Amino acid sequence: MLLKRTNIHDKLLREQHRATSEAGVLNWVNQFIKKTPSSNQRILENLSKNTEADVTDFNFDLLDSERIFHERSIKKICVNYRLRFLDTRFFKGTFPQEALNEIKNLEKEHQTPLNGFKIMAPSKMFVLNKTDDPLLFAPMGNDYYYLIHKWGNDLHPLRKLTMWPFKSFENILVAILLSSLIATVLIPDGLFAPEQSFSQDVMVFFFMFKSIAAIVLFYGFALGKNFNTAIWKCQYDKAQ
Repeated sequence: MLLKRTNIHDKLLREQHRATSEAGVLNWVNQFIKKTPSSNQRILENLSKNTEADVTDFNFDLLDSERIFHERSIKKICVNYRLRFLDTRFFKGTFPQEALNEIKNLEKEHQTPLNGFKIMAPSKMFVLNKTDDPLLFAPMGNDYYYLIHKWGNDLHPLRKLTMWPFKSFENILVAILLSSLIATVLIPDGLFAPEQSFSQDVMVFFFMFKSIAAIVLFYGFALGKNFNTAIWKCQYDKAQ
């Protein structure tokens, strides 16, 4: 049976609904906006340059509540799936015409230019040209962002599981311990002695643990790897 691919937009919606109710978000946006004072080439220039914009003057009545996300929800999804949330100027992929059209439509509907774009995507999309489920956002202020457009392929259904060990130091330690235990169990009895005792099993376990830990440390330092909690807003290429 084939597993269904992971749609990050759906995951964001579920996380956002757990964190806060729709009514609460809409109420905040309504009050916040009350207080807050093209061509493809122009939009592409805005996407590729460093533009500081903490707030976009959206028309509240035209907003879709299911496209409003707080940074804490974005961070949790990025950490769980090892994604990054960076300025679009760091993005190495291409922006489809649908995304540019969506920006034009939003600017026309809300009668305001959009700047300060953010994008959430796997680390490799900030280094190589890939198409794995990027999500384009515009800032709304107070750590809220509005989802403009999503394109590309959904993530692999097992990505969250495979990226779990990289979430934090505690996770990688548990993963090493479990791997060591499995490797110890796979060692056939009698390999080191005719009748292997419990103490010998413990020694084999510690040997496996040190070996796997050494490989993980070498891999991490050699390739400049870091934990999900550290790279989700990191701008440097090697922190993948």
